[in-house]
Formats: sequence, C-alpha cells, structure tokens
Amino acid sequence: MFIPSSWIAAALLTASCGAFAAQNTCSAASGPAVTPVMELYTSEGCSSCPPADRWLSSLKGSGMVVQAFHVGYWDYIGWVDRFAAPAYTRRQHEVAARNGLRSVYTPQAVLNGKDLPAWGPRPPGGKEPARAAIVLTQLGADQFEAVVTPVAERQLSPSWAAYWTITEHGHNSKVQAGENAGAFLKHDFVVRQYTQAGEYPNQGATPQKLVFRSIAATPGHERQVNLVVFDPKTGKTLQAVSLQCPV
Repeated sequence: MFIPSSWIAAALLTASCGAFAAQNTCSAASGPAVTPVMELYTSEGCSSCPPADRWLSSLKGSGMVVQAFHVGYWDYIGWVDRFAAPAYTRRQHEVAARNGLRSVYTPQAVLNGKDLPAWGPRPPGGKEPARAAIVLTQLGADQFEAVVTPVAERQLSPSWAAYWTITEHGHNSKVQAGENAGAFLKHDFVVRQYTQAGEYPNQGATPQKLVFRSIAATPGHERQVNLVVFDPKTGKTLQAVSLQCPV
C-alpha cells in the first residue's frame, strides 16, 4: 500500500512532539492580575543608552515581561548595532503615535504601552485585573502554542491583538566606533525575534489558539518566549506571559 510522504512526515512530527511533551513539559499560565510589560528602545550607538541598559538588567526576577528592542537609526554615526532590526524601529514609531509623541528617541522606556520618561529604579508590580488569560506551552524544540481566553466581563474594546518575542540574556559587545567607542556593553532581555500574532474580535470568553515557531536558541544565552496581548487602539497591555524552558 502506498503511503504519501506527507502522511509520514506528519506522523513523525506528531510522534516527536508527543515524545518532547512527555519528557520536557514546559508551560506557563498568567495570573489574575495584568503582568506588566516593560519595553526599552535602545542602541549601541547611543551614548545615553548604557545606563538604561544596566537599569533594564536590574529587572531580572521582577515578574515583568521585559524586552530590549534595539533600533538602528543611530548606525550612521559609525557603529552598527547587530541586534537592531527595522521591525523594532517600526514598532517604536507605532508606540510613539499611540502616545502622541512627535518623534522617537533613545533610550525610551515604555510600560504597558505608555511612554515612561522617568524610568527607574523598579516600577511597581501589576495589580490591575487581567482582561485575558494565557496558557503558553512548548510543543517542541522551537514550537510553542498559546491559548488566549478573554475575560468577557472586563472587555472594553471590540478586539484584541497579540505579539510574540524571543528575548535573550548575557549578550555583550566591544564597541569600536561611534559615541560609545571603546565601551564594553552588556545586554539582557535582548529581543532576537518579534512576530505579530494578529488581531481578533472579542467574542465573549471564546478561547483563541496561537501557534509560534521561534528561531533557534543562541547557545550559552538564557532565553525567554513572551506573548503579549494588548488593546490594538491604545497599546495597553491586557495580559502577558513569559516562558523560560531548558534548551
């Protein structure tokens, strides 16, 4: 009997995911309050950014979802930030528009979608009731699934949106040119991947499944898989979760 190769591939994938789940179950669930989301827009070509980078590192263990988006619009000064991506700059412009800002800048801290010009030392923990519940599970080496369930009685908008990030700790650079020439910079929570997960209508407490395939983990660097659910009009965090699994 002829068996299509696509069936074999699907069976092997199912078997491998099942074996992975049996041996390496890794998941995280959000709590009743909104998990705060801190974003830092930074650049290795910005002389005022290293203090903000060090401050961001101090947020380890805070229970927040923390993300360092490196932008590349200072690269022309002489040093190209290898962690920057055009998508991160576009995101910063979106944040600026929602906050009514005339321009973007670095270092810029953003807490739950709101510009935070007076960042530090450590923002207070979240106490606002969550407007969504998230269960995030690793299915395979670089495969993840999330189930997002809106809290029907707390919905204020007709829709919600979400995005994924991969963040990593322990990166560093010896800067050879530009404003930080000669400096040895250390970075945590570095965004290595940013993927929008779409916008969905609020339909009571109907759960929505989201799937994500990440880039491979960088050896020697702890990584976190983050999912942020937010109001697409205001950028306000509705709920977020961060998952760190053994590599």
